[in-house]
Amino acid sequence: MDRSFLFLLGSARAEGNTELLARAAAEQLPGDTEQRWLNLTQLRLPDYHDAGHARGPWPEEESDEALLWEAMLAATDVVIASPLYWYSMSSYAKRYLDYWSKWLSTPDPGFKAKMAGRTLWGVTAMAHREGAVAEPLVLTLHHTAAYMGMRFGGVLLGNGSRPGQILTDERAAAQAKTFFAQEAPLARFPYDEE
Repeated sequence: MDRSFLFLLGSARAEGNTELLARAAAEQLPGDTEQRWLNLTQLRLPDYHDAGHARGPWPEEESDEALLWEAMLAATDVVIASPLYWYSMSSYAKRYLDYWSKWLSTPDPGFKAKMAGRTLWGVTAMAHREGAVAEPLVLTLHHTAAYMGMRFGGVLLGNGSRPGQILTDERAAAQAKTFFAQEAPLARFPYDEE
C-alpha cells in the first residue's frame, strides 16, 4: 500500500524549529511518497464545543474542519508537529485533537474504525535537553493512537528554542534520517500489555 503523509504544523512561529525538524525527516521519504502540509495556525478552526450529548444539531461555524477531515482520511500517516509548550503540545495541536471527539460521532460514526491501522507520529522541538520533559506530549499522542486502534511511530525530539537552532542538534538530525522508515507498532495502553 502506498503511504500518504499528512503533516500538521502546530507552532505559533512560522518556519520554526519544529517545522524544520519535520521537513528534515520528510526529506528522507521516498520521492513518490505523497505529502500534504497544513498549518493549523492558518486554518479557521474555532475552539471545540462539546455538544455530543446535546439535543439538536452541532453548532455550525465557518471553519476549515471539512478540509482537515478529508485530508486526514486521505492519509495513511498523520504527523503532528508541535513544539513543546508547557510540557505538552501547542494549543493549535490540542484544538485539532479535540475535534477527534466530535468526529467519533459526526460527520461519520465510523471515524474510529477508519483511523484504525493508520500511523500517528509526532515531531517536536523543545528548549530542554532531557527528553523526559516531553513525556506528557508523547503520552497524549501514544494514548490517542491506542484509543483509535492506530499504530504509533513515536515522537522525533529535537533541541532548539532560538530560530534555526534545531539545525545544530546532531542527534535529532541523525534520527530524522530514519524516523519515518521505522516500523510503527500498534499502540496499546499499558494495561493491555499485561
